[in-house]
Amino acid sequence: MDIVGIKNIGIYVPPKIKDSAKIAELSGIPEDVIREKFGIVHVHEASQDETVSFMGIEAAKRAIEGFDPKKLDLVVYCGSEYKDYYLFNCAAKIQHEIGAVNANAFEIHSLCSAGVYSLKILKSIMLCDDSINHVLLVSSSKETQIINYKNHNSRFMFNFGDGAAAVLLEKGLDKNVILETHMISDGQFAEDVAVFGVGCRNFKANADIKCNDKFLNVPDIQSMKKRLDPITLDNFNSVIAKSIKKSGYTDKDIGFVAPIFMKRSILEKILEKYNLTEDNSFVLEEYGHCQSADAFISLTEGEKKGRLKKGKIAVLLGAGTGYTWAATAVRWG
Repeated sequence: MDIVGIKNIGIYVPPKIKDSAKIAELSGIPEDVIREKFGIVHVHEASQDETVSFMGIEAAKRAIEGFDPKKLDLVVYCGSEYKDYYLFNCAAKIQHEIGAVNANAFEIHSLCSAGVYSLKILKSIMLCDDSINHVLLVSSSKETQIINYKNHNSRFMFNFGDGAAAVLLEKGLDKNVILETHMISDGQFAEDVAVFGVGCRNFKANADIKCNDKFLNVPDIQSMKKRLDPITLDNFNSVIAKSIKKSGYTDKDIGFVAPIFMKRSILEKILEKYNLTEDNSFVLEEYGHCQSADAFISLTEGEKKGRLKKGKIAVLLGAGTGYTWAATAVRWG
């Protein structure tokens, strides 16, 4: 069958919690603002030993529970580029540690939209190659470690939380079938957000990196907001509408929206457009933004709460600095 389904999803988040009061203390921003405007009750914070690969491995083990890892044909990492080491193959580490001895391993990077768009890439690979039947997609993030809470230019990243998700895909599985994807890219934002002290552009300075250059930074937050705010909601709605249309469905078929972490006000506007309510989604206020793992966490929590209905369309939403917006439709059940 020319279909690919989601067989299972595994989630791992560290037990340690960083709540809204702690983020308020670190940032100097009132706690009620952290809760109401930033939308954070608490996030999970990884220990020194809970590396990006460690969390990815733990999520992978949960995703393949009861499944023989020797049957995996590919292990793909699509999480944060801030990993255990600089220029480190996280996919290969995960492949080795879970015993996927017959699988190849590689990585996909599109920042926080990578998880959503990777479903399209891997579905295409699986349907084009008769030898690839089972794929494990892993996303992991520890970006709380590279946030400077005293730098309010980067305040939109104060919602970051640590955690990982893994998705087991199976060709021919008529369950949670991956449909179509749509992405919008706007490269005018490519240099608005980065860790500016690392990379070939600043190679000579790498021996003496200033403290601030080790953190994610937004040099001109007002300029970015002026250009980004007017288009964000429209781009989210556009990728949703086009992924649904390409899949052969209509807006009325949407039963669940699995979002990247976003302000509640934006999520409410998206849901309202499609005549949905919060019962048709999951707000990540107790996870924070776990990079491209967000949509998979939302799916998992939505299923636990009985919000995903058989035969309805779940739309996975992602957005990444750079800037990209992406949506993938999944026929649930």
